[in-house]
Amino acid sequence: MTTSKVQNEVPSLYKEYEDYFLMGAAVNPLTIKSQKELIIKHFNSLTAENEMKFESLQPEEGTFTFDQADQLLSFANDYGKKVRGHTLVWHNQTPDWVFTNKNGNSVDRYTLLERMKTHISTVMERYKGQIYSWDVVNEAVSDSGANLLRDSKWKDIVGEDFIDKAFEYAHLADPNASLFYNDYNESNPEKREKIYSLTKGLVERGVPIHGIGLQAHWNLYSPTLDHIRTAIERYASLGLQIHITEMDVSVFGSDDKRTDVKVPTEEMVAKQTDRYNSFFELLREYSDVITSVTFWGAADDYTWLDNFPVRGRKNWPLLFNEHHQPKGSFWKVINR
Repeated sequence: MTTSKVQNEVPSLYKEYEDYFLMGAAVNPLTIKSQKELIIKHFNSLTAENEMKFESLQPEEGTFTFDQADQLLSFANDYGKKVRGHTLVWHNQTPDWVFTNKNGNSVDRYTLLERMKTHISTVMERYKGQIYSWDVVNEAVSDSGANLLRDSKWKDIVGEDFIDKAFEYAHLADPNASLFYNDYNESNPEKREKIYSLTKGLVERGVPIHGIGLQAHWNLYSPTLDHIRTAIERYASLGLQIHITEMDVSVFGSDDKRTDVKVPTEEMVAKQTDRYNSFFELLREYSDVITSVTFWGAADDYTWLDNFPVRGRKNWPLLFNEHHQPKGSFWKVINR
């Protein structure tokens, strides 16, 4: 059966969820071609996988390379899709020039803040009115230990208020965009409380933050539903929106480094189907605070998990298989 015929007989994922929240996918210049039909039918919100990160948009100071980001915006506009911006300030995928002067030494606080402001304002003003929300700061919280924030050049040079400044600059650039703090392991109790503490401080200081992004890189065994529920309620208590920003459900546990699995086992498939069902039962419960759910990819033929944490190991973390056909988990997610 052709992909077209399969898709004609399948309900639209985003239409099934119109009464709950937006349904999104991370895309790139390759997948908007190779997965075009699937993306158009099933998702009404798109996120650039890498094309809007700092190193992609400004690889050299003052040299902005918008071609691929513009291509994704054009695709979204052509097919009536909303766009989430990802991401403005991150310790990763930021070119070295941002933090150094012409002699290779670290710049001072003032210089780095000016570079941050220039980047944010240039990018956001270009897409003003076309991007409904931005991940302004990504993954700034430490995974463990006593420190609230991870070590980064942003923190080392500017200080901990680099986060406040990023949100302030973003709000100035596009006052109508919803601004998010985004992080992973967001349901882990220790890290959850750090994310809560960070964002609570932003709210109390009047920093223009509108939501928290839960990346939701989950697997067959963790996190627990109770931990996810507690995280959603904890963050929502701050009066902030919740977005699920990078969802996938790995068929491997976090400590499973096997490389001999060439097709998912029946047990993996059954467990993944059950997990997706449970996750979306829970997310639907909180649709009053969850306004968008984005998968980090659209189908199993292209997923970053094929190279993480084990390079070259195939994973099958999404609702559609390598041939863009709906898996059992899809049918559970749409409650059929």
